[in-house]
Amino acid sequence: MTGTRQYAGKTAVVTGAGSGIGRELALNLAGRRARLAVSDVDLDNAEATAQACRARGAQATAWKLDVADRDAVFAHAAEVVGEFETVDLVINNAGVSVNGRVSELTEADHRWIMDINYWGMVHGSQAFLPHLAASGDGQLANVSSVFGLISFPKQAAYNASKFAIRGFTEALRMEMLADKVPVSVSLVHPGGIKTNIARNARVTNSEDQTLAADAFDKIAFTTPAKAARTILRGLEREKARILVGPDAWAIAAIPRVLGARYLGLLARLG
Repeated sequence: MTGTRQYAGKTAVVTGAGSGIGRELALNLAGRRARLAVSDVDLDNAEATAQACRARGAQATAWKLDVADRDAVFAHAAEVVGEFETVDLVINNAGVSVNGRVSELTEADHRWIMDINYWGMVHGSQAFLPHLAASGDGQLANVSSVFGLISFPKQAAYNASKFAIRGFTEALRMEMLADKVPVSVSLVHPGGIKTNIARNARVTNSEDQTLAADAFDKIAFTTPAKAARTILRGLEREKARILVGPDAWAIAAIPRVLGARYLGLLARLG
């Protein structure tokens, strides 16, 4: 599992493919002549992505999928294998956000974000791993965030989900290497990407969603298309960690340089 990957004729599965990074990943892979299984909780958006992939000459099928539903994800994996016969690449990209202070976050907020961000990634990984291994040269990518590298105030639930993805994925990569399973595992940490995740986020009562989204937009330097190119360059080289955007590189350096002192500095953002 070394060298530069080629995706022509390979089957790629992308969750959360109805918009943003997921959609651009699918389109980029379609341009590389991959076969696409794209899913989203919104079937119309997933179908629009599949149609755009087919317009680029790729075979593509859309599914409606709630990644929080374990049975649905395992059924999806079986359906994908039934249609494409093999699975070579899986990108667990689907995700949501919650903005608010810990004192205001409800149990429902925590469960909602963990069910989608963390458990959705677990379901996707476990459902597809046997098929990726059976391909003889499989590849799995789980999308975390820079919020999985350091914590930010008012992002406790989101931080928790993205740190959990990081812990799971790094352990899984080590297990695949130790057990000599032919599956390369990568962890993706996007910085500020110009998507609708902030505008679609849940917020607690004291937070103004529009103001929070506007603030995020000001620091979202990377387009989804550029993010997809960066991710796929990293996947081509089977990188363990893929940092997306200049802000991601800067943020990754913060805990190495400052250690726990960064907590006091970022507390001012609260």
